Amino acid sequence: MTRLWIKNPLAVHAENAAGGLVIEGKVIAELVPSGITPLHDAVFDATNRVIIPGLINTHHHMYQTLTRAVPDAIDKELFDWLKTLYPVWAGLTPDMVSSSSTLAMAELLLSGCTTTTDHHYVFPAGHEDAIDRQVKSAAGLGMRVVLTRGSMSLSVEDGGLPPVSVVQDEDTIMADSARLIDQFHDADPFAMTQIALAPCSPFSVTRELMTASATLAKARGVLLHTHLAETEDENGFCEEVFGCRPLDYVEDCGWSETKSWYAHGIHFNSDEIQRLAKAGAGVASCSHSNMHLSSGICSACELESAGVSVGLGVDGSASNDASNMMQEVRAAWLIQRLKYGSGAVSWNDALRWATQGSAALLGRSEYLGRLLPGMAADLALFTLDEPRFSGAGDPIASLVVCGAHKANAVMVNGQWRVLDGELVSADLGEIMDSHQKHAHNLQA
Repeated sequence: MTRLWIKNPLAVHAENAAGGLVIEGKVIAELVPSGITPLHDAVFDATNRVIIPGLINTHHHMYQTLTRAVPDAIDKELFDWLKTLYPVWAGLTPDMVSSSSTLAMAELLLSGCTTTTDHHYVFPAGHEDAIDRQVKSAAGLGMRVVLTRGSMSLSVEDGGLPPVSVVQDEDTIMADSARLIDQFHDADPFAMTQIALAPCSPFSVTRELMTASATLAKARGVLLHTHLAETEDENGFCEEVFGCRPLDYVEDCGWSETKSWYAHGIHFNSDEIQRLAKAGAGVASCSHSNMHLSSGICSACELESAGVSVGLGVDGSASNDASNMMQEVRAAWLIQRLKYGSGAVSWNDALRWATQGSAALLGRSEYLGRLLPGMAADLALFTLDEPRFSGAGDPIASLVVCGAHKANAVMVNGQWRVLDGELVSADLGEIMDSHQKHAHNLQA
């Protein structure tokens, strides 16, 4: 295998690696100290670039890129926001799923993100291959993915929020969940595609579906994911309908018996945080979305102190409204400092949440999220040639503090996927043209 020396970076987020990194195949083979020339076959000059581990996005709804900044939804909180947009999303077509997934992953890659999840839970008639389409989009761009088979089984007629046309029955959901695991889930530590199971939320599926999903996930060794403790409205709903809080409910459905991670996790109390830690669960904090919908602020410091892994997610592009993982790091840094004080949360904490923390949520911390020999060669390289960086003292800190938003080069599994700020294997203009047309048709 070729040994590629990524040579003499401006800065690198790793110990004793001022001379860069050597990539061999799909792994980091060597960290190079300053002044050392390693054994190598090829060189990538990184003199003007800052290298960090590839960012990992742990919560997203890619189809929502088609409904950014919808006027009727912008100034609403979660439940009313959902009620406004569900009728629009009912018009999704299979081609829209493909287009939105490709656009979202392209945007993520260009922001330095190398691994992403997605939570697709809207299945109008004809969407039987929605996740298959996402697998194809990821393969075309060369992005590492954990795609969740989302689900909703309670329509507005059953006391839920979505229209009848986007929900499915339990048998259909579980059969497709098993099919996707069989067809696409790769348990290899360096897997490019994995599948997880993700009922949308406690208020959008039946208890039977929550339990069946947990049982299948445990039996097949895949992860579980859902929205949990996002708003006080959700807490109130669960207490009124189920007679307990959201975490009590999912625990009763068997979710503490297998590896799970939860989106948002804002309104957990101290006892619940301890229970999350005991179960090995993680929380995907989504700062932009939580600010947009006025949902609250995730208690990241309490969670981590208790032993709960904290990662970051951009969330849906209808509530963020972007798919930029580097911007999400900065938002997390700012909002957590607002909550805890400037001395309690550093820029490095926020970057760690987006790398090591997110990797832990996905059960991939042994191979993703750090720059060390033997880890996956997932890297994001940034240049500091924009006005926002002029005068910056610490090159790595400046990515967070000064607000980097576009990577210069991105490597996934040892392959360049972005070079000179452009996608390697796709035309961004064509992706955007297709996406714009689909967005116009959906919102018409």
